[in-house]
Amino acid sequence: MLRPERMSKVSVTGSKAYMESVVEAVHELNLLHVTEYGGGWEGFVQGNPQSGAEDAAEKLVTVRSLKSMLGVEGDDAGPTRVVDDDELTAELEELREEVNAIDDRRDEIRSQLRSVEERIEAVEPFAELGIDLDLLQGYDSVQVAVGEGDRDTVERAVLDAPALTEYQLFGDDVFAVFARPDRDADESALSDALVGAEFAAIEVPDVEDDSVSPEAYVAELERERESLESDLESVESELDTLRSDAAGFLLAAEEKLAIEVQKTEAPLSYATTRNAFVAEGWIPTDSYTEFKSAVQDAVGGHAEVEEIERASFGADGEVQVREDVPPSVEDAGPDEELEAGDEDERESKRAVADGSGGSVVMRDDDPPVVQDNSGIVSPFEVLVQAVGRPNYREFDPTVVLFLTFPAFFGFMIGDLGYGILYGLIGYYLYSNFDSQAFKSMGGVTIAAGIFTAIFGVLYGEFFGLHVISTYFWEGVVGLSSAPIHKGLQPADIYWAQAWLVVSALVALVHLNVGYVFGFLEELEFHGPKAAITEKGSWLLGMNGLWLLVFSRLAAGTAPSFIYTVFDGTGAAPEATGEYAKAAFALGFNGFPPVVGYVGLAMFLVGALLLLLGAPAELLEIFDVLVNVLSYTRIAAVLLAKAGMAFVVNLLFFGVYEHHGEYHYMLSHGPEYYAAEYGAEAILFPGLAHGGVAALVGGLLILVIGHVLVLALGVTSAGLQAVRLEYYEFFSKFFDGGGTEYEPFGRVRRFTADE
Repeated sequence: MLRPERMSKVSVTGSKAYMESVVEAVHELNLLHVTEYGGGWEGFVQGNPQSGAEDAAEKLVTVRSLKSMLGVEGDDAGPTRVVDDDELTAELEELREEVNAIDDRRDEIRSQLRSVEERIEAVEPFAELGIDLDLLQGYDSVQVAVGEGDRDTVERAVLDAPALTEYQLFGDDVFAVFARPDRDADESALSDALVGAEFAAIEVPDVEDDSVSPEAYVAELERERESLESDLESVESELDTLRSDAAGFLLAAEEKLAIEVQKTEAPLSYATTRNAFVAEGWIPTDSYTEFKSAVQDAVGGHAEVEEIERASFGADGEVQVREDVPPSVEDAGPDEELEAGDEDERESKRAVADGSGGSVVMRDDDPPVVQDNSGIVSPFEVLVQAVGRPNYREFDPTVVLFLTFPAFFGFMIGDLGYGILYGLIGYYLYSNFDSQAFKSMGGVTIAAGIFTAIFGVLYGEFFGLHVISTYFWEGVVGLSSAPIHKGLQPADIYWAQAWLVVSALVALVHLNVGYVFGFLEELEFHGPKAAITEKGSWLLGMNGLWLLVFSRLAAGTAPSFIYTVFDGTGAAPEATGEYAKAAFALGFNGFPPVVGYVGLAMFLVGALLLLLGAPAELLEIFDVLVNVLSYTRIAAVLLAKAGMAFVVNLLFFGVYEHHGEYHYMLSHGPEYYAAEYGAEAILFPGLAHGGVAALVGGLLILVIGHVLVLALGVTSAGLQAVRLEYYEFFSKFFDGGGTEYEPFGRVRRFTADE
């Protein structure tokens, strides 16, 4: 779970005459993550595609184009089918012609529809003008311009134009200018006069009738548009029918052709000679026997499968298994060991050598990563992969995120109502999307919702109301209140202080795990010295400093509440303070001073080791204080979210204060509580206790406010929890950059193997 699945690099060597059978067998297994041959072996070249590759690729492009035109999705498939090659060719060509013909008609109608809509848009200003279109064109001795602009400047420009003798303007926002030019003026006299005016001309549509009002012209165009829209609906209906009929065929054809293209192009990754080939790649180590047996069953002794590497988990790149191979054929001795004319065997021998003796490795590529997590943990891989896929040689932190992220989130929100809603949102994401990313986010959200609900019950809150505390913890269990509190109320301030201390303790556990992971990686990667100086130094420094902080040696310097929140005996330093109460009466009031001196010594030793191993990082030694304090944001967000929910409920229900505690006015109005505890006890009377308008406005505030708190829970609690995981925790050991495992093969969904 903390390590990826163990991978082995294998080599498949054989005669070219049997390469197609090997490709079929390997593809069916769907196990081999192929290593691309990049050259470098004497006498070897990159392989060529098998026959039929180009034809299959062209057909695949056609199928995918038709899928896109018809809008075919994976859910449209019917039962699986066997697709015959001849049937595929004939049906595909027939379908292509039919779809193209209908699509051409659709494009033509859409083009006509756009033209009509543009004409309607163009004629709308003339409806505002109110002059028939035939009256705005067709004159010999009068020039007309229609447009929008500043009427006064247009009129002044026309008046001042020497080539115009008479004019008349009609309209306001959209207006028409009629002008009579001089006998010697040219046809552009009016437009020339308007060049300097604030005027945007509108082209007058051509009309054929003697008298056409703009309204009649628009009506005619709208009838034409309705006719075109009806035609378009008919074409779309034809395409929908065709999509339903052809979806199963297209999905099956795409899958068949994609598999065919995969197989025919597979030799492009192989190293080949005239008569032999070598294919290399990674498979899960546990599948080696299955892989070798399948290849041998397919071609017998005409191909050899060898495990040439078994990848270790050390970052130094060493491997636990590397098989030696004979020297190259040229160095193998006299050819009399080979039978004359046995060219296949000669080439096979040549194929298991790299020209210089030693191991056959096409390329020292890193093994792909298969994260080995169980079902309930695997959704959290999406959070890890947001930073980067784990490197094969480092720990996979997914299980730690599974144990901590939902707990961080749930603790910060801590409300049964919100938890139920988060769970429902997660279930919706998980069950309504095919995307693995959405399903994973749904699983993460469900887990966050469960922890939010659990902490909500412990806090006794339901949408910020303490009804669970009243009816369950007090009414059923018999406690005086809920087991834990958020610390928002003045009487409960010691709970807020306790959560600050708890956040620091959680940080120490979380960061220690990160440093231990880093220590083990350094130990495996670079040996004990590097592990002790580069990671052990931080472990000693952090734990030593915080032993000092939690010891009575630091009393008077460290905040006094860190000695009281776990006390309960009254013996802690400054335990006589007004709120020096113990949230958890465990009797702890600080470590003895001698533990503080031990912690100080550990801190100094850690600093010394860091100076020896990484002198430049010594300036950052106090990050062990800052990193832990960064986790107090957990308590801060807890109080912030509780405060937001409190304000929303305060505005609607109203709140009064009694003995340092806030109470919502759920059963009585403000007059009752004012008479009971005094008018000064009323903090806010509540919109629910006002008139009808106040009640309606209050309900809107209540609903919108809680929706806002729900949404901000993701952007505050969610992001802060992710930030602690990514920045504080991951930085201690995690680099990422792993290679995704992409085996050669395909899981069939729409076709059945012949």
